[in-house]
Amino acid sequence: MKIILASSSKQRQDILKMIGLKYEIITSNVDECSIESEPDKYVEELSLNKAKSVSNQIDYDAIIIAADTIVYSNNKKYEKPKTKEDAYSNLKELSGTKNSAYTGITIIDLYKNKTITFSSKVDVYFKNILDNEIDWYINNEDKLFKNCGYVPLGKASLFIDRIDGDYNTLLGISPSIVFEKLKGLGYSITDFDFEKGNETK
Repeated sequence: MKIILASSSKQRQDILKMIGLKYEIITSNVDECSIESEPDKYVEELSLNKAKSVSNQIDYDAIIIAADTIVYSNNKKYEKPKTKEDAYSNLKELSGTKNSAYTGITIIDLYKNKTITFSSKVDVYFKNILDNEIDWYINNEDKLFKNCGYVPLGKASLFIDRIDGDYNTLLGISPSIVFEKLKGLGYSITDFDFEKGNETK
């Protein structure tokens, strides 16, 4: 069973590697834009567009998994900052508040000619962050421009008070949610190829 991850995100790749799933990477070639205003519909549409793009690039059967993540708070979408000023503004606005990370996922199953799109949400509570702490953050986070809003596995974790929901949703893809959807398509865990772990001596 061939799995394709339609993402260049190292975080998503690492999550699937963590569980040992064997997969191929093919990145989409579509612009990440949507007219959807609701955050769940927004990420769902973007994930669908990415999955379709990869589907059009191959001529063999596979299961394509595509995802898109945004941070959402006070009716505003937070995506990857383009400048340090953007990153500073993001963290300043999110300081002391609850924000929600939405991850939209599309699975295109070319074996069964089925497509499903869904989203999950996790709530993140930030502590109050001092201005000098934000300055320090944007000048010391090496993944500043690779994550939406902030880097939860990086230095922004110093400012997170608690997280309600599936942590992997915040990181970009939840294996447990994806697996449940694959089970709904009729697959079992033995249908997929996993790396064998090393035995401890």
